[in-house]
Amino acid sequence: MPKTFARWTLAALCLSAMTGAAAANGGAFTHGCAARDMQILRMIEEREAAKTVPAERLSDAMLTMMHARVVCHEGYVMDALAIYDSIAQSITPNAVLSGRPSAAGFQ
Repeated sequence: MPKTFARWTLAALCLSAMTGAAAANGGAFTHGCAARDMQILRMIEEREAAKTVPAERLSDAMLTMMHARVVCHEGYVMDALAIYDSIAQSITPNAVLSGRPSAAGFQ
């Protein structure tokens, strides 16, 4: 539990710092990026607690989140949102990825 609290605190501080700096620079870090960031962070925490995704993949997801934050801060909101979407896909357990049978079974 302390690890989770520390992660949430760090994420909140980073998000707060970035939104404050973005507001000074014309608001490049949008509410859309902030909301998606928190969604992805919550997904990572859930996957970590349930141990449904390898820890290495979750660490990679956290690093990619930092990249998405920078991209959004630079004003490339759509690109950042696409990065967030790729993170969500990367931490989704394989059995749940599409909800439909694989194409290999339909030839």
